Amino acid sequence: MKNLVLLLVVVLHSLAAIAQNEALFNRATTYYNEGEYEKATENYFKIIENGEHSAEVYYNLGNCYYKLNQIAPSIYYYEKALLLKPNDREIKNNLAYAQNMTLDAFEPLPETSLSKLYKNITGLLSFDQWSYAGVLFVFLFVLAYILFYYLRYSTHKRIAFITSIVSLFIAIFCIVLAMIQFQDFEADMPAIVFSEELIVKSEPNNRSTQAFLLHEGTKVFVLDELDDWKKIELKDGKTGWVPSGEIKLLKDF
Repeated sequence: MKNLVLLLVVVLHSLAAIAQNEALFNRATTYYNEGEYEKATENYFKIIENGEHSAEVYYNLGNCYYKLNQIAPSIYYYEKALLLKPNDREIKNNLAYAQNMTLDAFEPLPETSLSKLYKNITGLLSFDQWSYAGVLFVFLFVLAYILFYYLRYSTHKRIAFITSIVSLFIAIFCIVLAMIQFQDFEADMPAIVFSEELIVKSEPNNRSTQAFLLHEGTKVFVLDELDDWKKIELKDGKTGWVPSGEIKLLKDF
């Protein structure tokens, strides 16, 4: 009886939280439509404080900061939205508009044809979507295998057997891709520069020489950390050290 009451309390609490977040989202959207972008951001942040991390909330925050002409936060929240919905065209388009307002431009390192093919295939779905696809094909494999034993005609049995084998191979393929992509996701540590102008050092101390300059909104990748310094890499392969407080990690959910 106690467990049932506890479960009921948890369910009611969850429903109340969902209703509260929905009300905050609607209020924020109203403020956005009225041009009250700062008030809109306040309500979106309340949703995040309630524990909801959704692509829609981060995307709308990006839109608010874009309207406020704050480049670094705009790019930061578009990138966070893209982490949750990597193939969303609307997020990509708005992110591209915001990136056009940054000062830094770097040519990415050349990629091999095999590397491009790998990225194109793995990028079709996120790692959790690949996992769901794998589970779906495992279910199809089991269903086809059961039908193989119960079907009466040899032609039908052959179709069921082939379907089960193909489904099994596709399931394994999806699960392997999900594991590889998850490992890549965990190893990748992107961040956004928030300083208007950031001096990147050759070593993790203020006495070292300047390696190069960066400006707000630039995306970097964190390779290492030492005390209050982070080693970063750009997409063109340049590396250097910056104070930890000058950049914000994207994967801080």
